[in-house]
This record gives sequence, structure tokens and C-alpha cells, in this order.
Amino acid sequence: MILCAILAVASVAGADTAEFVGAEACAGCHQKEFAEWSDSHHDLAMQDATEKTVLGDFDDATFTAYGVISRFFRKNGDFFVNTEGPDGKLLDYKIDYTFGVHPLQQYLIAFPGGRRQALSLAWDARAKASGGQRWFHLYPDEHIPPGDVLHWTQLNQNWNFMCADCHSTNLQRNFDLAEDRYETTWSEIDVSCEACHGPASKHVAWAASGSTMDSLQSATKGLEVMFEPRASIHWKQKNGAATATRPLSAEFLHEEVDSCARCHSRRAPLDNGAGAGKSVHDSYRVALLGEDLYYADGQIRDEVYVYGSFLQSKMFRAGVTCSDCHNPHSLKLRAEGNALCTRCHRAESFDTPAHHFHATGTAGSQCVNCHAPETTYMVVDPRRDHSFRIPRPDLSVALGVPNACSNCHDDKANQWAADQISARHGPIRKQSPHYGEALRAGRNAEHGAQQQLIDIAMDDTQADIVRATALEVLGQNLNQASFAAIEQGLRAENALVRRAAAGALERLNPRDRIRFVFPLLDDPVRSVRLEAAHLLATVPLGTLPEEPRATLARAFGEFERAHREMADRPESLTTLANFYRDRGDVRRSEATYQAAIARHPSFTPAYVNLADLYRSLEKDEQAEEVLRAALKISPDQADMLHAYGLLLIRHQRYSEAVKQLRRAAESQPDNARYSYIYALALQKVGDVDSALVSLKAAHGRHPNDRDIVIALATMNRDRGDLESAVHYATALVKLSPADPEARQLLESLQAQQR
Repeated sequence: MILCAILAVASVAGADTAEFVGAEACAGCHQKEFAEWSDSHHDLAMQDATEKTVLGDFDDATFTAYGVISRFFRKNGDFFVNTEGPDGKLLDYKIDYTFGVHPLQQYLIAFPGGRRQALSLAWDARAKASGGQRWFHLYPDEHIPPGDVLHWTQLNQNWNFMCADCHSTNLQRNFDLAEDRYETTWSEIDVSCEACHGPASKHVAWAASGSTMDSLQSATKGLEVMFEPRASIHWKQKNGAATATRPLSAEFLHEEVDSCARCHSRRAPLDNGAGAGKSVHDSYRVALLGEDLYYADGQIRDEVYVYGSFLQSKMFRAGVTCSDCHNPHSLKLRAEGNALCTRCHRAESFDTPAHHFHATGTAGSQCVNCHAPETTYMVVDPRRDHSFRIPRPDLSVALGVPNACSNCHDDKANQWAADQISARHGPIRKQSPHYGEALRAGRNAEHGAQQQLIDIAMDDTQADIVRATALEVLGQNLNQASFAAIEQGLRAENALVRRAAAGALERLNPRDRIRFVFPLLDDPVRSVRLEAAHLLATVPLGTLPEEPRATLARAFGEFERAHREMADRPESLTTLANFYRDRGDVRRSEATYQAAIARHPSFTPAYVNLADLYRSLEKDEQAEEVLRAALKISPDQADMLHAYGLLLIRHQRYSEAVKQLRRAAESQPDNARYSYIYALALQKVGDVDSALVSLKAAHGRHPNDRDIVIALATMNRDRGDLESAVHYATALVKLSPADPEARQLLESLQAQQR
């Protein structure tokens, strides 16, 4: 049977483009790998719902969450759930597919328009002794009502976009915007051989030909992706060294890590689906170390799926790849416990109480508990932080981040843990600088932060994802001092760094961007090209000579195609509308904003941007209609309240504006800008006392916000409180010692005091 499959594939493999042939075509030659892969989590990533594959209790079991009683039952050989639908009513839904196997299993249900939705009620597949063999809700601490984007029937639980490309092979999303439906296809329902190795028809033909194909095909064996280095390169401990080394740079082995990163990363897609064999940065926009995803020092906060953490590690930079620790076919670890780590790290040096300070065999003696601590997601699924960092409880004291010591010693304070580390390893550990301190300082606009970020961005010994994040933060306050680091980043070898450097120029005058960003339109990596096209959207094609005009037009076409392929998401529709706006195509921009609102009425940025478009066209009446409509749907959205308040100020309806701006500031106190604008509105209506109270509170939350400090200084000056005015002007000079205007304000106030 397998031989027939190989011959059938070989007979049609002469096509220029390689085709997907299925795992059975691989099994004949790769029996060991096929056997390891069979019944692995990749093989079982998604399955038809059958008696064999469904793990949950569907024998009239019930589960109650937030007052909704759901019932799981069988009918005519199929599996059903009676549960809350999109309108809040209880309905029967047929289970089409299982999703995953351990530690939990989810279930997919077909909806109109080719959509498949992931039920938020999941089966705990762990053993009963571990708390498993039960139904549970994926949001146990938050009621997700019908209509919410996180409700199982809504946008963020949609399989076609959110899950499909990582749980199947050769996924093509195929969303039709005009019809508002999916025609999603795949070659195999699971994560099969070709999900990593690429379409294999030419490889099968090479095998059938007896290696008589042309030289290029013979060199690559007809494969899209080659992982050959693993077979001939070994880690070696030289001259009694405590840690092994490999005689190759990490760059040579990035192909393997990139392949895994396509699914094991937090990222946004840039195309329609399958892309085995491409760089992860060609098919996805990989997330940087943003505050919503990672703690200040880069530890995992939200569910980030390994890659962004691993890029931070010394192991990655030393050439370690995923398959050093994980069998890529069975997905099992190469060894259990500390034996996995001592394959490269000498046991006599590291697997000893002299290193870990815990009794052998206890939880504290396990390498991963200190260097790869767990965080549990989806209620029952613990994930390890793959940055493999040295525990730094001193950073917990300084930055408020977690640390492995306090994770276990939860009855002790972070300072206790920091003192223990200092006592055991010496004070040098505590004094070692960490990029997390610079990132936090930069985000809080602290004095000296800019130079710290510049140093990180220009230091090629730092992890590339850290350098990219430093550039991203630098872009928030673009100036001459930071520009040299950003310009260097545009020429960096790493795609993440180039993309972040380009993005950091967003605040640069659009006319000046073209000089620095234009070369990136020909970048070999798609995510970088799309970033460059976005930044140059305002450039009129007619102002350019023929050759650069053609280059920019091609880039614009690629940008538009990418976002149209993802037009099932409101973010992409809004990005497209912004692009049309920047291109001067008002009609298409307006229509695309309206399409985003019609399909996704809870997505507030589309309303805000449409209202801003109307403002630019001096159509404030329409802008107000849009914002009022949005506030009926989402009455507490801070960005909407703020936008409405600004519109009211333009119409000199100050009392109404103050109410909206107050609600925005109170709804989102972490947004310094909202607090600042609210205070200015209070000043405008003559309530300076309330304005100062609000500003002082905001200053306490945002002590390094320059606008707030200036407002405190000038408002106190204007009301005659020179002592307070001088106090805040002095603080302003400390924040911006090189700013002549800050110095001038202080000197002026001091002169008035005399």
C-alpha cells in the first residue's frame, strides 16, 4: 500500500511546484520516524470526533458555569452538547472534531459560513488522581457572555484563524470577504511530516529515481527544508569544561528553530496559511517583549508559546535547537529529569547541592524548577519558560517580576530570596545589569533610560529579540540621540531587529522616512517589507522616478494582498482602511472601516479611526454619530470616551467634554495621556483646583511623564503658587537635563520668586 502511494506520487512529481503527498508516502522509507510520530501530540492535534478519539464524558453528563447548565450526550452515533449559543439560548450542537489530547481536549463545532468554533467547555484529560477526568470552563474566573469576542461562538474562538494552521498540514484559510465565509482546506487533519519538512512530492520522486535527478535536486533530495546538520554535529565538552560546546554558530541552525517557531510562538499571520520551508518572519509577525505578553525582564506573562522566550536564552545563542532536548517526531524529551540537562552541563558541576543548594531528589534540586519555571494556562496546562534564565529575585524587588525562588518559597518575601542568592553567590549577582531594568525605565521615561536602551540596541551580544524591543521602546521618543541606534538597526542581520528599527521611525516626518525605510522594500523577509510599506503609505507614487515608483507600487500591492487575505479579522480590515486613508483613497477607506464595524461591532478601533477620518474631512456631525453608536455598544471603552471628549472640545462643548474625558481617565488610569487631557479640560472650564488634584494623582502614577510635570508647573505658576511651580519645574529639569526649555522655565520661575 505504501509502495503504491510512493509510485503514485513519483509519477506526478515532475511539476515545477512541489505538492503535498501525505504521511503515508513517507512511512515506507522513514519507518522509525513514522512510528515515533504516530499517536504523538502532533499526530493527534486534531481528529474526527469518533468513539476512539473523543475522551470526554458524553453519557448525559452535565456541567454548570455562570448559571448555564450544559449537557453532553450522544445521538445516532454522534457527539452533541446542549449549551449556550450566540444569542444566549440553549441549543444542541454536534461535535465535528476533537482538538488536542492532553492535558485537555477541546471540541470543534461547525457554524454557518464555513466557520468552526472551539467550545470553551473542555475535558480535563489528566488522571483522576491529578484532578482530571472532568469537564471544566476555560474562563473559570470571568463570565464571558454571548456577544463577547471571547465567547465560544465569537471571533476569538474561531478555529479557522486562531488555531487551524498549527493543528493541520497545508492549511489554506481561504476567507472570502465579499461572501463573508471560509472555504478552508488542508492536506492532512493533523500536524504531519510535511508541516515541518514542506511538500514532499519532489523528495518522493528523488527517492524513486535512485538519485539520478539533476544536481540541485540531488543535493537537497527534493526537500523544501533540510535538517541535515543534526545528524553530524555533536555537543562536546572540551578540556574538562563544565558546559559542552558545538563547533557551529547558532545562525547555521536557525532553520530548525524557525520551523518550530511557526507554531510555537506568539505571532500574527501574514498570509493565507501553509508556509513550511519559509522563515517564520516571512509568514508571521512575531511578537516582541511587549508588556502585555512578558514581564519587564522577559519572563512569560501571557501565553507566548516558547519561541520569544527561547530567543532570549544563552542556549539559543550558543547553538542549542529544539531537537537537542525534544525528539521532533515523538515530541518526547531526550531524557528525564536532570539527566536531560547533564547531557551538556557536567553533572559534577551542576547536579549537586553545591550548585542548587537543595537536597538531591527534592523539587529544588531539579534544574527546570529554577531555570525554566512553569506557568499554568488554560486552567490545567503548565508551560515552562524557555528563556532558561538565572533566578534574579533582586529584579523582583526592583521591577515587581516573578522569580523561581519565591515561586516555591511562597511564604517568604522577594527580599529574603534576593538576600539568599547574594549570600550564596556573592553580591556580584545582584549588581549585574539586566535588560529588563532598561526596558522598564524606557517605558516609564526615567532619566538616563534612553542611553541604556541605545546601549542595548547597539550591543550585538544581546539577544536579537531584546535589541528589537529596545528599538521599539526608543521609537516612542524619537530624537537625534536615539536615531543612530535605530539607523544601525535598519542594517542589522536579524529580521526582528530590522523590523523593529523600521517601526521605530513611525514618528518621523513622513517625508523623511523614505530615505531610511525605502531600502527595506527589497528586504528578503516579508514581515520587514510589510513594515516598510506601511511606513511609506503616505508617499505619492507620482512623485517618484520610474524604478522606485515600481518598487513602491509592488510593495503596496504586497501589503494590500496580505491584509485582504486576513480580512476575517477586524484588525486587518482597520489596517487596510488606514492604508487607504494614507494613500488618499477616502472612499475605500470609509467603506473598509464600515465593513469592519458591520462585521465586528465590538471592535472599537474601527470606530475611532472612522471618526478621525470624518474629522479630517470636516464632517464632525458624522464623526459624532459614529462615536455615539460605538458608545451604545461599548459604553465604558476608554479610547472611545476620549475620542468623543476631544470632538466635543473642538465644538467648544466643554462641560460635556469634561464628563467624557473624566470617564476615559478613570476607566484607564494607566494611560497618562488621558489623565493629562482631562486635566486640561478641567482647566478650560475654570476648575483649576480639580485639574491640579487630577494632575497630582496622575503624577503619582506617572512620575516621569513630561507633559504632566509641565502642566503642574505652569498651572501652579498661573494661580500664583510659585513654590509648587518651582518644585515641578525642578523635577522637569531632572527629567530632561538637556532640554533648554525646561531650564528656561525653571530659571524664569526662580526669578519671579526673588
